[in-house]
Amino acid sequence: MSRASREARLVSVFATLADTLVADYDVVDLLQTLVDSCAELLGAQDAAILLADGTGALDLMASTSESAGFVEVMRHAAEAGPGMESFSTGTRVSLPDLRNSPEAWRGFRDSASRRGVQAAEAIPLRLRERTIGSLTLLRSTPGTPAPEDVTAARALADVATIGILQERALRESDRLAAQLQTALDSRVVIEQAKGVVSFTAGVSIDDAFSLIRSHARQERMRLGETAARIVRREVRIGPPR
Repeated sequence: MSRASREARLVSVFATLADTLVADYDVVDLLQTLVDSCAELLGAQDAAILLADGTGALDLMASTSESAGFVEVMRHAAEAGPGMESFSTGTRVSLPDLRNSPEAWRGFRDSASRRGVQAAEAIPLRLRERTIGSLTLLRSTPGTPAPEDVTAARALADVATIGILQERALRESDRLAAQLQTALDSRVVIEQAKGVVSFTAGVSIDDAFSLIRSHARQERMRLGETAARIVRREVRIGPPR
């Protein structure tokens, strides 16, 4: 992709994300679009958003892969790795060479290395003094990303933060906590639905999620609602044609 094409695509992505920020937006789909865009446009092998629950622990909210290996990588990143470090400090964490990561991050380093990851960046999801999670970018080549990629990643992280918080959710902390918990609960149901579709349609977990997302868009339903109906066996999704 040429530089001009990439810049045009970035503008298109931001326009799409901005258009999504309406009163009844689907936060899961918003964040999925964001991580997919990071992988497509910022040279990331994989991307993920970690979101803090009511206790301050980080949970995987959106990712470019649904494989067990990648989920393991992000679990370590959320416990002791760049994702948690960025969330805790509220600052960007850059790891140009995975081999030079702190010893405390060994679980993250080893699991990431098995997937061919050689470098990582983590950007906090932060608005003023409030940090609610982090955006993690994993790369298959060592080195520091280009300044324009870092700027774009920060802007995308800001969009994610605004999308989650929104003005009406900032009016009181209890409503914010409830909104974040609802988003996390929705992810649990989606995980269950992926297992159902993977089994009934005979596809991989990655393909199962794509089928669920496509069905939700076709029916103009939220991902969480679609997943809940799948789990309740009210909707059956077959293999791709």
